[in-house]
Amino acid sequence: MENLSYGYELNEDPDFEIIGGEKFIMAAAAPFVNHITIISRLNHIFVQYIDEKNINAIVVADADVYLSNEDHFRPDLSIVCNLETVKNGKKVYGVPDLVVEVLSDSTMKNDLGLKKSAYEKNGVKEYWIIDQWSRRIEVYHLINGKYELDDVYKVSDDEENKNLHNEIKVSIFDDLIVDIRNVFKWWFKSEN
Repeated sequence: MENLSYGYELNEDPDFEIIGGEKFIMAAAAPFVNHITIISRLNHIFVQYIDEKNINAIVVADADVYLSNEDHFRPDLSIVCNLETVKNGKKVYGVPDLVVEVLSDSTMKNDLGLKKSAYEKNGVKEYWIIDQWSRRIEVYHLINGKYELDDVYKVSDDEENKNLHNEIKVSIFDDLIVDIRNVFKWWFKSEN
């Protein structure tokens, strides 16, 4: 057991998250390929940008994040700009700047409700919720301590609307724009 800075005593590899002080057992099964591929593609986009711009930040996937004594999560993807919060290269003890959660049947209720509220309360600047089934991304920005919906970005199969809401301006960086067609690109290949 490890005694952590926020007063937790957890195993090295906990199989639960703490939301508002309450334990939630994490799904035992690995995420589906769609879920993993979305995170892998976003991870690549973010890491490539950070490396090219020589930004002092890291992208972490499926890592333990201790926001507070009451909120300990394992987000699908996080961008951390304050590297002092990453202790011994193991876990994040503090607030990431951007968090991404991909909805799944077992996590959807918490991702849209309790975890979203906890990210807001603890000061995560940008929160993305990805609906893998409809190929859409809801982006929230923290403004005056509350999340405001920036927009809902969706890959459109409709030729007339194919250029609408496909590009997300990442608010924590000056000039990073994510074309969500690249995030879901593999999906179109698999449909052929």
